[in-house]
Amino acid sequence: MELLARLTALGFSAADAQTLADHFEDAERRGKRGHGFARVDWLETLPGIDAGAEPECVVAEACYERWEGRGALGYLTLAAICAGQLEDPPEAARLIVARDCFPTGMLGYWARRLAAGGLLAVLTATSPPRLGHPDGGPKLTGTNPLAIGIASSDGKPIVSDVSMGRVTYGDVIAGAASDEELVPFGGEHAHKAFALAVGLQLLVDSLVGDGYGAVMLVAQPAADPVPALRLRAAGVRLPGDG
Repeated sequence: MELLARLTALGFSAADAQTLADHFEDAERRGKRGHGFARVDWLETLPGIDAGAEPECVVAEACYERWEGRGALGYLTLAAICAGQLEDPPEAARLIVARDCFPTGMLGYWARRLAAGGLLAVLTATSPPRLGHPDGGPKLTGTNPLAIGIASSDGKPIVSDVSMGRVTYGDVIAGAASDEELVPFGGEHAHKAFALAVGLQLLVDSLVGDGYGAVMLVAQPAADPVPALRLRAAGVRLPGDG
């Protein structure tokens, strides 16, 4: 109740406050505290939040949608997008581009939501420049996470969600890491994470244009590979397992 009260005090409607609270509570349950309640503290420090803004789908075609955040938080924009895909899923596949979409939270949360509804989902999003080249230099890209959700007939989708940073900006917000630790992951192989971050940055920028954005691919699966993988894994914890 305190969480909802803090969010409604920021001006969010009861429904939007619940959407945000559900996301933050799921992050806490999964041990992702940088995306949990610390984000409420962070939101309370941000100037000019437009709590009444509503995202809008401005282009809707069979295989393509374009959304404008209209100043709404990225969480709420992606929530609306996911609800739309589940209500009207693609016949085969659909590319969704979202502009003015920040912050987006745990991308795996949205991929899981779609995979639980029987869809395959691939999602990435940009942020302020926070990663530089492993050899040094200016910050060039966001941490640019990539989330992949694979539906499964056993009701337990596989969800891979990886940021290109050794730590996340959420870890910095939560006080679990410093800005100096926010570098591409991989140690001596960090150039690989940096290359992925650059590729994802330019992918989103090319499709979105100015500002931060998100790009999602949603598709109907043609096969059901997850149960067989779980059988081969013999109890090993797989990505996205609670």
